[in-house]
Amino acid sequence: MNRFKYCYGAKNWARERGVGGALIMSVMASPLPNRCNFFLERKKRFCKMMVGKGQRFCGEHANAAEGGSSRRIICPLDPKHTVAEDKLEKHLKKCNSRQKPKPIYYVENINAGPDDGDEGLPQVSLSERSWSELELLLEKLKKASEGLQCEVEDNFLSHPALQEELVNPKNGDPAHKHLKQQASILGHLDELGLLRRGRCFVEFGAGRGKLSHWIHEALKNNGDLKGSEDLQLLLVERSSIRFKVDGKHQDAGVQFERLQVDIEHLDLSKVPLLQDKKFPLVGVGKHLCGAATDLALRCLLETSRLRDPETEPPQKRLKPSEPAAEATPGDSGACSGASVSPVLGLAVALCCHHRCEWRHFVGRQFFLERGLGAAEFSAFCRMSSWATCGVRAANQDYSSHHSTNQERAEEEHEPLDETDTMNKFLSAVEREKIGRLCKRLIDSGRCHFLKSQGFSSRLTCYTDQGVTLENVLLTAVPSSSSS
Repeated sequence: MNRFKYCYGAKNWARERGVGGALIMSVMASPLPNRCNFFLERKKRFCKMMVGKGQRFCGEHANAAEGGSSRRIICPLDPKHTVAEDKLEKHLKKCNSRQKPKPIYYVENINAGPDDGDEGLPQVSLSERSWSELELLLEKLKKASEGLQCEVEDNFLSHPALQEELVNPKNGDPAHKHLKQQASILGHLDELGLLRRGRCFVEFGAGRGKLSHWIHEALKNNGDLKGSEDLQLLLVERSSIRFKVDGKHQDAGVQFERLQVDIEHLDLSKVPLLQDKKFPLVGVGKHLCGAATDLALRCLLETSRLRDPETEPPQKRLKPSEPAAEATPGDSGACSGASVSPVLGLAVALCCHHRCEWRHFVGRQFFLERGLGAAEFSAFCRMSSWATCGVRAANQDYSSHHSTNQERAEEEHEPLDETDTMNKFLSAVEREKIGRLCKRLIDSGRCHFLKSQGFSSRLTCYTDQGVTLENVLLTAVPSSSSS
């Protein structure tokens, strides 16, 4: 009956659009040739996965066949997929989630930050705190925020490389929102003089690699094009991602390389690509979630530059618009040895402050100078979710055709929902204001770290809140070039 209703609805849909209803019904009422015969009740259609020769069901639905030779079980390495029980041993040897040999650039916890035991403190949720405890925290927050620039200016930019896609009617609303963010990030890179050839762009938390893709698109048609040898794109992503754009760049001649490693364990000074031509670096990231921002800042500006000062001269700090000098064999300057090239700047879209961790946080000194420690940091991180959780539900408009990786990313970016018990103490407007203040305090700690590394930083609202609630971009360039 359900299948009949679905086919009847499909027929009406076809009639309204001038499509042959009989053709639509025949397709919907029976599986496609050489495709799985399993009917998906939720999607009201047959599974479209290919089947083996002589089989009626795909591997995922093989247990639906009567008298199946083996039942399906959840893979012990990754619960997101299943495997035939009698083929488990063979599957474990080739599963994408299996533990692989560590690459040369993997150095455990190199970017994790100092382990002083504070992470072992008991985590207290906001719902478990009394009103007097909450008042004390709010007083500390107000005092620590004195003198900080808590209002972030709007600067919505775009870039010509994405104009055609931005007006393409085939892009749905979610895709259009991502394009607007990517266009604005490229616009900010261009405004800072960072969107040039002769450098290596390192995209942290790359996902499918769309930001790097558009950076390449923006630079490949540049009038100053010398060839494909003066540009490198390095993508860093810890997960195995589907639908990557990497394949579009295999024949482009540009060095477009992906590292599957957690930023926490990445030593840039040991990445072979960066030792090849020694291009100066530009760090980028779109929605670098929580602690990943701190790990990326430390990876880019601190741990990769640890070296013996007596044996290696200090690096020359290049201006963003200054062309990179060609590295010559035997050169013992800034790019020699195990160190990496100078960093020209960065542009990172921030998000998910509630996922920050004290050990990884680069602004610890900033907090300590204000009499704040791990306990207050943990509380402020939780409060930071108030900035978005009150309005996120009203703004969620996710399309049903999102990819698996996109859905997983959205789940990871969900805020902590601890507002119910706070309703009797604070209004929604007050909670949102406090949440934004917590975010700015955490971000100010990051700016303090960048200043200590010789960089001038800035926080900017790079797109409208209707596009994304997490609309703040952190940019930085060497202090000598920001004047």
